[in-house]
Amino acid sequence: MAVTLADVAARAGVSAATVSRVLSGNYPVAGATRSRVLRAVEELEYVVNGPASSLAAATSDLVGVLVNDIADPFFGIMASAVQSEMEPEKAGGKLAVVCNTGGSPERELTYLMLLQRQRAAAVVLTGSAVEDPGHAEALAARLRRLAAAGTRVVLCGRPPLPEAGGDGGQGGGKGAAGAGPGGTGAPLTVAFDNRGGARRLTEHLLALGHRRIGYVAGPAERTTTRHRLEGHRAALADHDRDHGRDLLTEADRLTVHGAYDRSSGYDGALELLRREPGLTAVLAANDTVALGVCAALREAGLSIPGDVSVAGFDDLPFSADASPSLTTVRIPLHEAGARAGRLALGRESAPPGDVATVRTELMVRASTAAPRTD
Repeated sequence: MAVTLADVAARAGVSAATVSRVLSGNYPVAGATRSRVLRAVEELEYVVNGPASSLAAATSDLVGVLVNDIADPFFGIMASAVQSEMEPEKAGGKLAVVCNTGGSPERELTYLMLLQRQRAAAVVLTGSAVEDPGHAEALAARLRRLAAAGTRVVLCGRPPLPEAGGDGGQGGGKGAAGAGPGGTGAPLTVAFDNRGGARRLTEHLLALGHRRIGYVAGPAERTTTRHRLEGHRAALADHDRDHGRDLLTEADRLTVHGAYDRSSGYDGALELLRREPGLTAVLAANDTVALGVCAALREAGLSIPGDVSVAGFDDLPFSADASPSLTTVRIPLHEAGARAGRLALGRESAPPGDVATVRTELMVRASTAAPRTD
């Protein structure tokens, strides 16, 4: 049986009129009362329906764009691209609001609740997801409520939700976690080929002759970290099979985890040198981490790429201008963000299975070279 407004009122210990005021947001309600009502709405998974559904589905001109860190060029480029699709001449004047989560799963859920209360026309979630079953379930519930209110949902740079795509890989599915223009009920997804990019990057280093390769990975609980690490290790496994070596067994020892920032690259590189003084190459979680790796190597008296080759990921704008210029994997972030924006507005047809995979490109520059033979 569907949950009713009266059910929410009973759970919160208030009148049905008070619940209506809280949900409409048009009348002042005491903070403590508002909190009780919203908690009851969450616990009961209440979604406006019946005669009120037409009001709930009357979405505003607001489009929410959730990012982990707006100061990070990775997210700034995508947010800017999404917003470019909201300009009056393209979208009739939608208002894009950037919500900075700081990487907090709890803050992500809070912003989604606030966007639902504002009847957002669309929501674009960017960046990797946290691999936590509890959060995934809570996120799916939030997106279901947004869908019921008529909000379009697009995931950009993260895999489909487990309900929509199994293990969160590159494939798609037809779950009921959100609203997609394709009509399946699942959020539309613009996923990045992180596995393939990391695999090609590792193959590049192996082809140059590197065998002692360190990896400064991102946070262990993030999907992007896992996918890039899987691509790296798949390349090592293929090389072992073809050449009778055993590089994969060293992968755990030569992998350290940290945040997606410069200081983690710096600390990670020093730890890798401690574990393996004969290191000849370092893969970094992203280009910003790679800058920290390069700084640590220089302070240790090592040249790049003479002593140690360094590679990043993402191809952020500064990568080509670094010294030496950084070998990396290019993700067309602006194009991906713009596509997510068009999908969010229903101005582009949904991809097959509601999942579009953005291909990556290996950018070979001056920071990688063959290891020294002396």
